[in-house]
Amino acid sequence: MSITSSDYSRKLRNLYFARFAVAIIWVGLMLAAAARATEPSILLTALLVIFPAFDAGAVLWQMRADPAGRGSWAVQKAAIALSSVVAIALGIASSISLPAAVAVWGVWAIASGVPQLLTAIRNRGAGGQIAQVLSGGISVLAGGGFLYQGLLGRAMMAGVAGYATLGAVFFLVSAIVLSAKLRKVSV
Repeated sequence: MSITSSDYSRKLRNLYFARFAVAIIWVGLMLAAAARATEPSILLTALLVIFPAFDAGAVLWQMRADPAGRGSWAVQKAAIALSSVVAIALGIASSISLPAAVAVWGVWAIASGVPQLLTAIRNRGAGGQIAQVLSGGISVLAGGGFLYQGLLGRAMMAGVAGYATLGAVFFLVSAIVLSAKLRKVSV
């Protein structure tokens, strides 16, 4: 079965709306949990594991939505593997110390920002990718900040939520741009 560019753009738009919604819900829960967190907790650990696990699932869904293979499968497979490993690493690190979890989050933000940037550049023909390019670049920079904070022994869990909020906004912008592009195509 052949998938058209419009079909793929529609699937990306729906994925971006879903990623926005999940991220906003996650941010609310993380802010509530982080407000009273001074040391590791089961809730924080669960939240920290859920976010990269969902990311891995979303990238897998994106790959399956594009059977024509327009995206970089190697980059996307690496992103899935990375997010899966990070989910496990965050589960371990966040049960030891919050600064360790922030450092691991920083490594993930750097390492996942690069494939996001590359995938967005390759998907530019589908539309709505400028926000994803910005998101990937900012992820690399923010990840460096989280890694530095974690290595200094600081546990800014609210900062992790802020980072996820910005990512959610970028997914929303991409979804809106794709919606506008799809309206133009159907007219």
